[in-house]
Amino acid sequence: MDGTLINSTAAAERVWARWAEAQGLDVKTFLPTMHGARAVDTVRRLGLPGVDPEAEAIKITDAEILDVDGIVPLPGAAEFLKALPPEKWTIVTSSPLELAKRRLAAAGIPVPDNLVTAEDVKVGKPNPDCYLLAARKLGVDAKDCLVFEDAVPGILAGDAAGADVMVITATHKHPVETAHTTIHDYQDLQTQVDPDGRLVLKRTVDA
Repeated sequence: MDGTLINSTAAAERVWARWAEAQGLDVKTFLPTMHGARAVDTVRRLGLPGVDPEAEAIKITDAEILDVDGIVPLPGAAEFLKALPPEKWTIVTSSPLELAKRRLAAAGIPVPDNLVTAEDVKVGKPNPDCYLLAARKLGVDAKDCLVFEDAVPGILAGDAAGADVMVITATHKHPVETAHTTIHDYQDLQTQVDPDGRLVLKRTVDA
């Protein structure tokens, strides 16, 4: 979702910067590390003394729900999703359900029936459970899925699930080193369904 279908970077970094500053962290160093993982996992990974990761994650999420200023869809994302059969796609996000719904609404992106959020798994990305669950909800094997990701935890989760991975770079501030296919956004993508019922993804211009 974040960085993959919508650009919520500014809103997320506003909230996390305030939190990091209150914890005495170097904000500039910390912010690049907080993308793509559940809030509770990000806080827990820091190992801050006297800090309850679950309690802090709730506070951070509450603040993020209130701040959706500037959240927009990535170029072509809404149109791309409209072209997909609704039973063929879903969103897998490290955000809690209420935050996911709030951000998707702000960006004008529909909430899919089989949405997978932070509450749906015991262990977040880079663990593959979220993508394995999404595949089950869609009634397919993960190896037959294409995962769109922008952050390292999600890329690793997609790989571990056995899915193909495409990396979206629209919100990246630095070049991405990856063996996966990369695209900037969705403006040059088209889909069609082949005779076997599989989705075929095509670029309308040469990479």
